[in-house]
Amino acid sequence: MTGQELNLPATPVGLWGLAWRRLRADRVAMVALAVVGLFLLSVVLAATGLVAADWEDEVAVNYAPPSFVGPDPALAALAQPQRPAPPNAFDPLAGDIAELRAQLARQGHAAHAAKRTTLPFGADKWGHDIVRKTIKGGQTSIVVGLVAAFVAVALGTLFGALSGFYGGLVDDWFNWFYNVFTAIPSILMILTVAAVLQTKGVLTIVLILGLTGWTGPYRLIRAEYIKHKAREYVMAADAIGASGWRKMFVHIFPNVSHVALVQMSILVVGFIKAEVILSFLGFGVPVGVVSWGSMLNEAQNELILGKWWQLTAAASAMAILVTAFSLFADALRDALDPKLK
Repeated sequence: MTGQELNLPATPVGLWGLAWRRLRADRVAMVALAVVGLFLLSVVLAATGLVAADWEDEVAVNYAPPSFVGPDPALAALAQPQRPAPPNAFDPLAGDIAELRAQLARQGHAAHAAKRTTLPFGADKWGHDIVRKTIKGGQTSIVVGLVAAFVAVALGTLFGALSGFYGGLVDDWFNWFYNVFTAIPSILMILTVAAVLQTKGVLTIVLILGLTGWTGPYRLIRAEYIKHKAREYVMAADAIGASGWRKMFVHIFPNVSHVALVQMSILVVGFIKAEVILSFLGFGVPVGVVSWGSMLNEAQNELILGKWWQLTAAASAMAILVTAFSLFADALRDALDPKLK
């Protein structure tokens, strides 16, 4: 067959290859993936200290407004020279007191002059840059969402695999445990676990969300294991003497891993919002650690004073990430749906 091209069969494409093709064809999914990637990149840069490492520096005056709003008129009043008080025969110390007040005002103005009166997106009550604070807060919220979702999916997959594969008393026990958790409203369950742990911190939030969020993955993974344990490839593995754990996690799990991945992408969105709620209610991150939830908690008092920029920054960042992650999760679920092959 010299000089002729051989028509070789095309290389077979697996489930993940087909899913990636569908994702690439979905422009909305790719844009959402790019946005999520930018947020994850900001988390890495913040964690390594390359970005927002100095978010606690007081670089501006208290409640410095955004640059497009302009400086606060109250700051300009400090720059006005203080007129000396006229002599008072009935109060010989009046002049000294007025001079002392003028000196304090000049010192205050000098301190303000060393700091910026505006920032691109404003400052909080301590003079922290809102942009840097939002990036650092995003690091906490996103890490909590990702790690807590991984814990929840890992527990749900383990419980679902044991329940669906073995059945019988094992299945009955896990179903009872599942019914106990689902019988209680999720927010009440989260607050109950938070009250029991009684400590604040990122690890505590991860445990709270991970220990209460496994029920959804459990239900889906259990159904998949019940379906797959009767398939021919599992029976073949049983015929060659494979152990139960090997059949569950070497043979069956690769065929149901897409369900776990989709569940994790969905739980990340829910857990980011849950962290915001916990921090807003005072069960979240401790003092000295910033998150989007703690920023919203601070912003509720600032709104009374008309300082809206911290609320806008934290809420906008969270809304953009949650929307992008939700769109990507929906597209990933459609791409991995075997019915669409």
